Amino acid sequence: MNKVMKRRGGLLIALMTVLLLWAVQAQAVIEGISGTPGTPTFNLVAKQDFISAPDGDSILMWGYADGANRMQYPGPTLIVDEGDLVTVILRNELPPAHGQNVSIVFPGQVVDTSLSGTGAVDGALTKEALPGGIIFVTYQFEATHPGTYIYRSGTRPDLQVEMVLVGALIVRPLGNPTLPDDRPHSPNLTLAYNHPDSAYHYEYLYLTTEVDVNIHRLVEDGRIAEVDTTTWFPVHWFVNGRAFPDLLQAPFHPFFPTQPYNCVPQTHPFEKILIRVIGAGRQQHPMHYHGADFSVIAANGRMLSSDGGAAGPDLAWQASTLNFTPGQTADFLWEWKGENIGWDVYGHAPGDPYETGYEAENPGFDDHGQPFPVILAERDDLAFGQFWSGSPFLGGTGDLPPDHPGLNSGGAYLFPWHSHSEKELTSNDVFPGGSLTFIILQHPTTPIP
Repeated sequence: MNKVMKRRGGLLIALMTVLLLWAVQAQAVIEGISGTPGTPTFNLVAKQDFISAPDGDSILMWGYADGANRMQYPGPTLIVDEGDLVTVILRNELPPAHGQNVSIVFPGQVVDTSLSGTGAVDGALTKEALPGGIIFVTYQFEATHPGTYIYRSGTRPDLQVEMVLVGALIVRPLGNPTLPDDRPHSPNLTLAYNHPDSAYHYEYLYLTTEVDVNIHRLVEDGRIAEVDTTTWFPVHWFVNGRAFPDLLQAPFHPFFPTQPYNCVPQTHPFEKILIRVIGAGRQQHPMHYHGADFSVIAANGRMLSSDGGAAGPDLAWQASTLNFTPGQTADFLWEWKGENIGWDVYGHAPGDPYETGYEAENPGFDDHGQPFPVILAERDDLAFGQFWSGSPFLGGTGDLPPDHPGLNSGGAYLFPWHSHSEKELTSNDVFPGGSLTFIILQHPTTPIP
């Protein structure tokens, strides 16, 4: 067996190991850090460490750390409220031999750097911290608008964003307003912006980056002067700092000490999820979302409204593929109903309990009560894989082949969410990898953590 086949075989074994755990590993919240309400302060430190890639590689990175913690990729997600006076204090603990000043810019915010201590230097875009870990740079701004934002280094960004000094900033509406949802298994709705049409049940971060390992090797060898970013050629693609299948594992898993965030969206039928999109690298990524079209309701921290917000996201647009543009952000809502597919995905007749509070609120289900149009095989001939529940219907179960583990006991559907650039489905030319995950569509009685 050649080396490539061994690597692929090992990757597939790892994939199966990860998938065995998906039912308990998925998260419905965005992991991040917050500070004192009203006046949050974040102490970020630029550090050097290594990350793991699914092909078995170990790659040197620069990243922001939360105080004394290890560097993380991407940097800590900063979560604040509208109206907060936000203070970010930066120190630079990159090896002095690299000779790199470090800074942070916050697109979409009006930043005051006058609080920086003696020794902070003026850079091309903002105040910078010298290496050595002694000089503090202080950035302060008022979070005037709710939304999704990026923060990144403003010092030699062609190198430092590649290395990857980037992170996400989330500003929630003042008071974190919610709307009630009286359906028996659904949480209350939360507003992403100050309008009910921006309401969602669950939210997820989707931050994309890419890596050219040759640049990182040169930095690791102390040969920064030889780095030529005009010949940049990425071979790794990451979502929230991990590539498939690693991003399916639990957040803060000990296997990934510098890559704490995962990406396994999950929801129930008729519930809305908010995806906070950030193109944090240098490349455009055509990300495709199976299962249903999404509605883009905001871009760059502003709701897509024709009158400043009173009409809600009336300029929202629907699609199944979104091109992630470098440096930009977007927010979209995704909802799955299972309508107009030619058969009743819920597998029941009109009047059954599932209809109450769900389908009754969503008219137009012409397929309701229609039979599944395929003749299923005999029980002993069924071999649909580890996650088949014994039935083609959402939440349904049935007979499984002898000794079948029946891992999909909740009857969930899994739709792939992935890049439409084929190369981005690899990790250093090893498939599967890169920008690929799944959305897990659970039966309404299955809890989502």
